[in-house]
Amino acid sequence: MTHSARTRADHGVYGISVAAELSGVGLQTLRLYERHELVSPARTDGGTRRYSDNDIDRIQRITGLVNAGVNLTAVRRILDLEDENAQLREQLAQLR
Repeated sequence: MTHSARTRADHGVYGISVAAELSGVGLQTLRLYERHELVSPARTDGGTRRYSDNDIDRIQRITGLVNAGVNLTAVRRILDLEDENAQLREQLAQLR
């Protein structure tokens, strides 16, 4: 992924209603995921949540894990490990 594509994917553009529709989860579920620090949407100066494409992907990953019977505490640990793994892979690719 190019830097500009990665930046676009990280840019919060969707309001919570659109994010709920795109991810297939309810508004309260999005708020729950945020309270559990599973997703951290960007905020406007006025405090409105803005979800990025990466946030939508992450929400769908969370939902898949929850549907498989994983509790939210374990989901957070899994996501942390996946994030760390991705960072290590990126560092390794840069070293090659």
